[in-house]
Amino acid sequence: MLASGNSSSHPVFFILLGIPGLEKSQFWIAFPFCAMYALAVVGNITVLHIIRTDHTLHEPMYLFLAMLSVTDLVLSSSTQPKMLAIFWFQAHEIEYHACLIQVLFFIHAFSSVESGVLMAMALDRYVAICFPLRHSSILTPSVVIKLGTVVMMRGLLWVSPFCFMVSRMPFCPNQVIPQSYCEHMAVLKLVCADTRVNRAYGLFVAFLVVGFDMIVIIISYVMILRAVLRLPSGEARLKAFGTCASHICVILALYIPALFTFLTHRFGHRVPRVVHIMLANLYLLVPPMLNPIIYGVRTKQIRNRVIQGCCGKDL
Repeated sequence: MLASGNSSSHPVFFILLGIPGLEKSQFWIAFPFCAMYALAVVGNITVLHIIRTDHTLHEPMYLFLAMLSVTDLVLSSSTQPKMLAIFWFQAHEIEYHACLIQVLFFIHAFSSVESGVLMAMALDRYVAICFPLRHSSILTPSVVIKLGTVVMMRGLLWVSPFCFMVSRMPFCPNQVIPQSYCEHMAVLKLVCADTRVNRAYGLFVAFLVVGFDMIVIIISYVMILRAVLRLPSGEARLKAFGTCASHICVILALYIPALFTFLTHRFGHRVPRVVHIMLANLYLLVPPMLNPIIYGVRTKQIRNRVIQGCCGKDL
C-alpha cells in the first residue's frame, strides 16, 4: 500500500524478513542474540554508572569511554528489540518513518559517532603516552566536551541529507527488505528511480568519515608505538602495549564487519546473503557487547569498582 505525497510516494510500511534462508532457525538464533544484547546493555550501563558516581574517573579517557557506552547503547537498542520481535513473534512489519529513523538517524549517525569516539580515544592515548606531563593541560574537560560535541554534530550533519534524499524518492510496490533491520542500501533497492546520487553520496560520506578517522587512529598508534619502544623499562613497555592492544581490538571489532557489510552491499554480489546478513547483524551487536568487557577487564579502576560492588567490600 502506497501513500502519496507532493513529489514522491512511499509504502505505509516495509516487511523485514530477518535472515533469509534461515527462517526455520531464527527462533533459536534469537537466544544468543538476546544474550549478547543483554550483556551489551548491562555492561554499558554498569560502565556509565561507575564513571558517573566515581569522581576520580572524570578524566578524558573515562569521559570518552562514557561516550562510547552511550553510543553502543543507542546502536544496539535501535535494532535488537525489533530483530528479536521478528525472530520470536514474526513481527515483520516496520512503519515507513520508523524505518527511515532507524536506518538514517540511529544506525548511520551513531556509527559515525562511534568511529569518531574511537578516534578521540586514540588521540587521548597518544597524548597520555607521548606527552604524559601535559596530558591534563591539553585534554581538559572542556576540550573533551567540545571534541565529543564535534563528533556528534559531524555524524548528524553528514547523515541528514540521506533522510531528505530518500524521503523524496518514489518507491516500487515491493515492500520487502531481506534483512533484520532497515539499512540504507537495502532501502534504496526498493526505490523506482535513479539512485546513483544517493549511492555516490553514501560512498563519499563513508570513506570520508571512516577514512579520516582511520588515518588519525593509525598515525596516533604509530606515534605511540615509537614512544613505547623508547621506554627504558620492559615492564612499562609491556603495560603500554597491553593498553594499546585492548584499544586496537575494539577498533578492529567495529571497522572490519562494518566495512565488510558496507562494501558487500555495493560490490559483493557473490557473497552468500546469509553470511552478509549475519555479519550485518553482528556488526551492530558484537562491539557494544565487547567494549565494556574489554575496557572493564583492562581498566583497573573500573574492574575494582565492579568487584567491589559484587563483593560488597572495599578493595
